[in-house]
Amino acid sequence: MICFSLCFSVLAATCLLMSSGKSTKRVITCESPDYVQHLSCETGVIIVQSALYGRADAETCSEGRPADQLGNTDCSQKGTLDVIKKRCDGKKVCEINTNVIHTSDPCYGIYKYLDTTYACFPASLLQLVACEGSIANLQCDEGQVLIIHAADYGRHDTTTCSFGRPASQIQNIICSKTTSQVADSCNGKSSCAVKASNSVFGDPCVGTYKYLEVVYSCNCK
Repeated sequence: MICFSLCFSVLAATCLLMSSGKSTKRVITCESPDYVQHLSCETGVIIVQSALYGRADAETCSEGRPADQLGNTDCSQKGTLDVIKKRCDGKKVCEINTNVIHTSDPCYGIYKYLDTTYACFPASLLQLVACEGSIANLQCDEGQVLIIHAADYGRHDTTTCSFGRPASQIQNIICSKTTSQVADSCNGKSSCAVKASNSVFGDPCVGTYKYLEVVYSCNCK
C-alpha cells in the first residue's frame, strides 16, 4: 500500500506537470551590475526549459529607458540556455549572476534582460545519455513503468560523447532537437530501446557528432 500511494502521488504530480502550465515558472531579471536571478522549487528539482539573455520585445524591462536602448528586439546571446541548465538542472535552488551569463554582448547599446522558464520535476528523475549510433536502453524494476519527461537529440557541450572525435565534430554546442518520439515509444513500458541516430530523429546539425539525452522516471503501474 505504501508503494502504491507513493508511486501514485509521483505519477499524479508528473501528469499534472505535463498537462498544466501552472507548474511552469518564468523569471525575468532586468540587467544591472550586480543582478542575480533566483530559481527555486518548493518540491522537486529545477529543469530549465528556455532562457534568453538579450531582448525579444520593447516592453520588458523598459521603464525609464530611452527608445534607442529598446529598439533591437531580435537580440539573443547564443549558449545562454546551456549555461543555465548546467548550473541549475537538478537543484532545488539556483542563483545566476549576470557575470556568468554575459560572456559577450549580443546587441551593443541595447538594455538587456535574462528571461528564464523552468519547471519543477520530481526529484526521482533519472538521466541517460546515448552517443550517436548506439542504443539507449531504458529499464525499470519489476512492477514499474517508464515515464519520459524530456528527450533531446543534439549536442550541448564539447565533452559528452567526445572520445576519439575530431574537434570539428564536437565544436557546435548549439545543436538541439527536442523530440517526443522517445515518449511515444517508451511511456508505460517496463523497458525500451531507442537508437540514437539521424534516421530516427533527423539531423539537427550536419557534421556534428550528436547524442541522445533522456530524462525519465520509473513509476508503479
